[in-house]
Amino acid sequence: DGEATVGDVHPRHPSRRAVGFHGVTNTPRQQPEQQAPPAQKLQVRYAKRGRARFTSHRDFHRALERALRRAGVPMAYSSGYNPHQRISFSNASPTGAATEAEYLELALREVVDPDAVRAALDAALPEGMDILEVVPSPPGGIADRLNASIWEIRVAGLPRAMLEQAVAALLAAESVEVERMTKTGMRTFDARAAIIDLTVTADDTLRLVSLHGTPLVRPDDVLQALARADESFAPADPPLLTRLAQGDWDGTRIVGPFEPRPTT
Repeated sequence: DGEATVGDVHPRHPSRRAVGFHGVTNTPRQQPEQQAPPAQKLQVRYAKRGRARFTSHRDFHRALERALRRAGVPMAYSSGYNPHQRISFSNASPTGAATEAEYLELALREVVDPDAVRAALDAALPEGMDILEVVPSPPGGIADRLNASIWEIRVAGLPRAMLEQAVAALLAAESVEVERMTKTGMRTFDARAAIIDLTVTADDTLRLVSLHGTPLVRPDDVLQALARADESFAPADPPLLTRLAQGDWDGTRIVGPFEPRPTT
């Protein structure tokens, strides 16, 4: 019948074997079902506390997907050959940092009560992953309202006077370059430019207010900048990082993404 099967002799090269498969046809692949637009979008503020701070972003994403299924949240799905739950994350904190102010957006196929979603999802997540607020999404993306963060950095083993000396040296500098390994290799950038405010609030605690930029300056970059600005800054133990707030810097304070905006 002219169709090649595995093991047939190749018609032009008798020493070779054909690699075709009997009965295979080149029919067009069926197009995937197109999903309906979401009926509702919800924005979520969540925390990672205790041992959950060591959870990577990927692991949290998987835990969230399982929790959404257990909680019965009517998620909308993407179109395509491999539909997935429509979840959008914004500015995830680094692995190892605790946080009180992480944000994501859920797209739903039905309209539901945001408070009911918060309670059900919080109960379904592992300990230390806590859902704090769920609100209907306003127009526009949540990422547009997240351009700054407040961090608490606990540094053990250094006298307060040494912390204050290093902070003063960093703030007095016009720029302090640091290095970080990225997916494309080692990158050098100015950490000082992102710092809005850096103060010593307790004997072992720093409070950092920083702008989000490209690349994103993280608390560990600021710690590296402190060491470059003052060589005596050398913590004995890894600092403990906690994101306290995230939102829009208005020139005087960070406005949370769920706070009312003035109408124009």
